[in-house]
Amino acid sequence: MRLSTPRRLRRLAVPLVAACSLTGAAAATPAHAASPCSAPVSSATTTLCLINAERRAHGVKPVRHDAKLYRAAIRHSRDMVAKRYFAHNSRSGARFSARIASTGWMNGRGRWAVGENLGWGSGTQATPRSIVAAWMHSAGHRANLLNPRYHVIGIGIASGAPAGSNGGATYTTDFGS
Repeated sequence: MRLSTPRRLRRLAVPLVAACSLTGAAAATPAHAASPCSAPVSSATTTLCLINAERRAHGVKPVRHDAKLYRAAIRHSRDMVAKRYFAHNSRSGARFSARIASTGWMNGRGRWAVGENLGWGSGTQATPRSIVAAWMHSAGHRANLLNPRYHVIGIGIASGAPAGSNGGATYTTDFGS
């Protein structure tokens, strides 16, 4: 399973500033046990359920689905699979914040914060439970998942892996405040 280094961007009255981090490991959390997230539903719905279970377990309010963030996320997951790469920046060099901005999500917002987690796996490592567990065991990804500033999310899951195998699934989660 591969995870990306998470990124968070914030715009106040100045240009965009990026920060990256990926260190440490966290203990397993209650959301990894049997939960209502085990119900047979779509992968994106299951992923959202698991993320919100983690947020609740850590005293953070849940995030809700956002259609524009979903568009940015699903387009990126599909692009990574089709063009066989794995990165926050597109093949053309566009940053993830530009992908989000292209959906109109940032229009009319004086202040905003966005973040992104990426992951892919094959076989049992391609399940929502495995991807969310891996993110929770990575300090930077965990910080995005549990960031109380984020209130909305887009979850894009594409069939296939960006490299190395034909099977699997590729995940993009775009968070917004």
